[in-house]
Amino acid sequence: MTFSCIFRKVPAALSLLLLACGFFLASAAIPAPAVEQVREKEATLSYHFRPIVTFRATFVGATPVIRVRRALTRVDALPPNQMEQQIELTPFTADGTRGFNLRIGEFVLFNVLEGDLDPEEKISLEAAARRTAGEMAAALQAAATQRHPMVLLKGVGLAAAATLIALILLWLIRRATTLVVGHLQHVIEAEDASNRLRWARHGWLLVQRVAQLLMGFLWLSVAYLWLTYVLARFPLTEPLGDRLSDFLFGLLYTLGVGLVNAMPALTTALIILFLTKSFNDAIGNFFKAAREGRVQVPGLHPETVTATHRIVSILVWGLGIAVAYPFIPMSDSDAFKGLSVMFGFMLTLGSAGIVNQLMSGLVLVYSRALSVGDFVDIGENVGVVSEVGALSTKMINMRNEEVTIPNAVLVGSPIRNYSRLAGARGTLVSTKVTIGYDTPWRQVHAMLIAAAEQTPGLRASPRPFVYQRSLADWYVEYELFAHMDKPLERVPVLSALHAHIQDQFNTYGVQIMSPHFVIQPSSNVIVPPEHWHAAPADPEGPPAQPERP
Repeated sequence: MTFSCIFRKVPAALSLLLLACGFFLASAAIPAPAVEQVREKEATLSYHFRPIVTFRATFVGATPVIRVRRALTRVDALPPNQMEQQIELTPFTADGTRGFNLRIGEFVLFNVLEGDLDPEEKISLEAAARRTAGEMAAALQAAATQRHPMVLLKGVGLAAAATLIALILLWLIRRATTLVVGHLQHVIEAEDASNRLRWARHGWLLVQRVAQLLMGFLWLSVAYLWLTYVLARFPLTEPLGDRLSDFLFGLLYTLGVGLVNAMPALTTALIILFLTKSFNDAIGNFFKAAREGRVQVPGLHPETVTATHRIVSILVWGLGIAVAYPFIPMSDSDAFKGLSVMFGFMLTLGSAGIVNQLMSGLVLVYSRALSVGDFVDIGENVGVVSEVGALSTKMINMRNEEVTIPNAVLVGSPIRNYSRLAGARGTLVSTKVTIGYDTPWRQVHAMLIAAAEQTPGLRASPRPFVYQRSLADWYVEYELFAHMDKPLERVPVLSALHAHIQDQFNTYGVQIMSPHFVIQPSSNVIVPPEHWHAAPADPEGPPAQPERP
């Protein structure tokens, strides 16, 4: 930035500063409210972070605030050689007011009056004066001790050592956090990572944020302990260190007492959750037996066992958590109530679409329209079902692409399941050819079956078979059916089957054509009886028929 730019911005900054001063002066000109008058009724005298005494009475026209200012002026005027001398107490009575003078030699520090006593303390004036003298003597002793070079050097040395140790701890915390996060990333990205850690691939950013928060918490803890230790090494700032220590230990004490008090209720909640888990495991064993066929339950089919198990588990855990919730510590606090309201609001806003998908998923499961491993045709998608979820269904198509279809879309679409009725016979695959009436149908059947038997990927048992789908005006439509074990290989298997069909027809001199006639041929388009069993048809056997399951 150039100097001209700086000078151009100076008037704007001065204007803002003058405007702020104007607001401050205007607010200062407003008469002080009643709160300020209440504050002037008492004022606390503090010296080097140490509270000495609280003034509550007005003496000889001096308010508590003025008395604090005069006392600080007199204490600051003390010569260094008199700070360590004993404070003397001298009683007096003025205008009917009893009090004690606190002085060192000829220097009067301040007065403690009968009106300065706290009515709730139930303490005498002399005891209050002696306590005030002790506090003042400790503050002056700390100020005098701080002036000694050896004390200052010792404090600086200990503070430097504590700073070095704190820096080493900060470096170690950062190094350990980096190593742990790096190890987790290596485990997550490894090819042989266990299934339990694959969820972290989607929550890797959350893992990093948790590690950063943990590192920040440890850094703040080290900084807090360092500051507490350093402040306690110097006499003047020792009260601040003591306050930080008292706050830390008080917090730990409060947490410990709260934990001990919450142990009975927490133990009850854990027992309830343990019983809930045991009951859920017993139900899981029952559904596992039903899935394996060792238990027969009317209305419970193998395709619906998993979904029914999930629903029952949700009900069991919901009941267990509802029973254990009142025993959870702070369950009746405003924080828990606020969370409940927030979650209820979120569910209200986003439940319409989610509930629709969940109910559609239940319809799919209990209608047994499809299951994992089925070869299905859904609209424009043809493939094998890889996952039937609560909100969506995933399938792998012929191009080895994963297609995700919402359950609500599936419920409203026709589903063709090629695997449901196949059983152990495999999935059916078919192809069509149209041949003229001058070719013996037995020969066409034999050539199509021979081509299917030569195609890798098609099963020899059950044997392929052929149907004559229609007798059109100029040709016959034949459809070849065969069984296959790997539905995802449908495209390459069909390609190989078509190649073998062409080879068979070329071998026996039969054209794969669909003739169309403009005029009637001179002779009838028929097959003479002597050609009905042309090769490779079997002259003695009937045409192949599909095997019944």
